Amino acid sequence: MNITLILDMAASAGDRPVVTADGRTVTASELLSLARSAADRFRDHPAVLYLGTNHLAYPVALFGAAIAGVPFVPLNYRLGDHQLNGLQARHPGALVLRQEDLDGLLAPAGAPSQAEAPTDPDAVAVLLYTSGTTSEPKAAVLRHRHLLAYVMNTLEFASADADAAALVAVPPYHIAGLANLLTNVYTGRRVVYLAAFQPDEWLETVRRERVTHSLVVPTMLARIVDAVEGDDAATPTLASLAYGGSRTPLPVLERALKVFPNTGFVNAYGLTETASSIAVLGPGDHRKAMTSDDPAVRERLGSVGRPVPGVEFQIRSEDGEVLGAGETGLVYVRGEQISGEYSGRSVLDAEGWFSTRDRGRLDADGYVFIEGRADDTIIRGGENIAPAEIEDVLLTHPGVGEAVVIGVPDTEWGQRIVAFVVSGTDPATEEELKRWVRDRLRSSKTPDTIVFRDDLPKTDTGKLLRRTLLAEMEKTHA
Repeated sequence: MNITLILDMAASAGDRPVVTADGRTVTASELLSLARSAADRFRDHPAVLYLGTNHLAYPVALFGAAIAGVPFVPLNYRLGDHQLNGLQARHPGALVLRQEDLDGLLAPAGAPSQAEAPTDPDAVAVLLYTSGTTSEPKAAVLRHRHLLAYVMNTLEFASADADAAALVAVPPYHIAGLANLLTNVYTGRRVVYLAAFQPDEWLETVRRERVTHSLVVPTMLARIVDAVEGDDAATPTLASLAYGGSRTPLPVLERALKVFPNTGFVNAYGLTETASSIAVLGPGDHRKAMTSDDPAVRERLGSVGRPVPGVEFQIRSEDGEVLGAGETGLVYVRGEQISGEYSGRSVLDAEGWFSTRDRGRLDADGYVFIEGRADDTIIRGGENIAPAEIEDVLLTHPGVGEAVVIGVPDTEWGQRIVAFVVSGTDPATEEELKRWVRDRLRSSKTPDTIVFRDDLPKTDTGKLLRRTLLAEMEKTHA
């Protein structure tokens, strides 16, 4: 099986419009024809590297590479020349599609060949480079069977209404961009691309294109909420808004729920190595958590929901013991869509479990709570402290707009707690914020130092760069 099956099925099921970009819309049959023409260009190359923005050429190149039987490798076009050259050097002989080349894929010369796509499910479909925030980027390997398992185990084919449209503003080199294309083509939603995210343009596009579904990362959600005038976003067609990619501050989510009153919210948790979402908190869970008097149910608003079909979760201690409900440990997952492979090197254990390198827990009803990366855990005086717990408390103070907490080396305690804060609408002092945390947690979890900043370092998909802040602190105290 090959991911081209998704496009073949779409083309044979009424041939709806599937992609809109830069004012042009194509049907499934038209996209398939363009992809076949692209495949004719791709077959003499060992891989196809995509260095462009969201564009109609993106699905053409993805499916074209699948038909040609070569890996598709979307790269972060925002990287500097040195980094991009280094990544390109890992793929000698690859065809490189840069932004200025993309329109050429949309004007094929002559009739495409009708060569069938290879059918080996173990062939490499996509190589996605991890962000490399803590080390050199690694190429996560996604084979055709991983992507097809994710799509077909979690969704129903052609299940969308005829006028359904999904706005995609996440970058094409992110797993969410890839997954959004495949899932929306499969369900029958028209994909509407934004080349670059701007909150005002996002809102205007939702209204103009009558968008029904969209996915954003938390920084996008925060900017969209800030851009809404008044208490209603005035997006009546928007039925579903998914968010994920990193932790969403609870105040941002609560504000979003208010300004999108008729929209169902979906929290999606997944990794590149898991071929997208592995747990989902659906609209019903959001509504129930917001209105319930039960603290355990209300707490689920801070969870990532329950596992998607075909995926198992397991929480383990540091020494590998499987933990019970409510116990915090290392998060492991297993299932058909789980790759757990980097450039031919599998990191799955003997039973097929993949370590997400996140810390978390499961409640008694199977809801998954993610506390952050295991490497980010602060060990202070022998106590394990999750930065997320402190960050959540800081974010409830009106004087805090953004917050990130790290542990820095300390000769007495092992690590001391440092919080970096971007002030909110009513700026607070360092002592006031320390007291705020101390009153709600305890002294051992109170930041030793609070540093005020104008902004926090992030990747372009919104993940906080804790290592950058740690390096700054180490340099300051060197």
